[in-house]
Amino acid sequence: MLSENDAAALAADLVGAAVKAGASAADAMIGISRSSGISVRLGELEDVDRSESFELGLRLFDGQRSATVSSASLDRADFAELAARALAMARQAPEDPYAGLADPALLGSGTGADLDLFDPSEPDLAALRARARQAEEAARAVPGVTNSNGGSAGAGQSLVALATSAGFVHAVRGSRHSVSASVVAGEAGALQRDYAQHSVRHLADLESAAVVGRRAGERAVARLNPVRPPSGPCPVFFDPRVSASLLGHFVAAVTAGAVARRTSFLQDALGTEVFAPGVTIRDDPLRVRGLRSRAFDGEGLACRPLDLVADGTLTSWLADTASARQLGIAPTGHAGRSVGGSPGAGPSNLMLLPGRRSRAELFRSVPRAILVTELIGQGVNPVTGDYSRGAAGFLIEGGEIGPAVAEITIAGNLKDMFRSLEPADDLELRHGMDAPTLMVPGMTVASA
Repeated sequence: MLSENDAAALAADLVGAAVKAGASAADAMIGISRSSGISVRLGELEDVDRSESFELGLRLFDGQRSATVSSASLDRADFAELAARALAMARQAPEDPYAGLADPALLGSGTGADLDLFDPSEPDLAALRARARQAEEAARAVPGVTNSNGGSAGAGQSLVALATSAGFVHAVRGSRHSVSASVVAGEAGALQRDYAQHSVRHLADLESAAVVGRRAGERAVARLNPVRPPSGPCPVFFDPRVSASLLGHFVAAVTAGAVARRTSFLQDALGTEVFAPGVTIRDDPLRVRGLRSRAFDGEGLACRPLDLVADGTLTSWLADTASARQLGIAPTGHAGRSVGGSPGAGPSNLMLLPGRRSRAELFRSVPRAILVTELIGQGVNPVTGDYSRGAAGFLIEGGEIGPAVAEITIAGNLKDMFRSLEPADDLELRHGMDAPTLMVPGMTVASA
């Protein structure tokens, strides 16, 4: 794999080729990755995966016209031809009044904060296989587990470089390690499955395969013998396994592109109380070892922590340069992009901060409720906020988690759900988008 300096120089040379070809502006990305993965099932090797990829992407402008091309060749001898092809495409494209690179005055400089995103250790296939087997064995050892969908382990490294004709050049190296298990509990006619997984930047932070496997087994067994709760209004708790999905709907509604297209149910909510007082939603791109951490965004702007919601009030949209120009606001440093794609706004490490009450206290605050641990389907209207999804989880009675429930539907409207939800204090930062247990006091539950 190239060094950071070599990758940055390669991206800068591609930008130079575009400018030489006649582009008015350009940016280029280089993406290099390699990964290994092992899957086992019932103790036997099921799949081995080893991949390496090399990709470069060039976005260039001819005034207000633009085009984006990609290639798997990192040979500098091909750059002139690639730039000429992209320029010819751009000249056939329609003009876009919002197109263009980020304002040079807004670009980051220097190397950026050290976020400790790279672990040089690379487990060999034997080590990955041992980890996958350990996860599956621990899951199958849980009483009540009767079959397995398998255990898996993986590791990978990546290198991404970005250069622009405005003078920004930066490269960053990253790594990832993971382990997972999925098993089945029960007998024919009454089977339940579940899983557990963990993914981190550094191998030292990875949960043991035995812990992950045992969690998968316990989750599957806990789902046996589900009951059907009565239909009607009912408080609903979103377990941390699924509570971040509500953040996903929130993000979709606060991206500047959706607002500009008028396809957001929070269209006119900026500066208003969207959540209950005390609720804070923070995007933190500078979290050390975070799965989505970054010092600079996909356009070269320096990233910074931002409270999108502060004390319940919506304070900002998520905006890349183009969508910011559409709305007449400043970009927020949230441009993300694939190597061969154009920028679009999105969060980094997004979290809903913990509340004051514990999960147990929230359980005891209502006589009866549903704890959702799995969501099914995509029944969400992004324009109106209407929400209806299949779900499974557990019945809560008298403050205690009771029998499993399955084949239910939960429904409401995201505007109402946001205004009334209360977070517990059990936030764990395990993913790129995290939330604690969330209580929504008023939803409709329907049992099939």
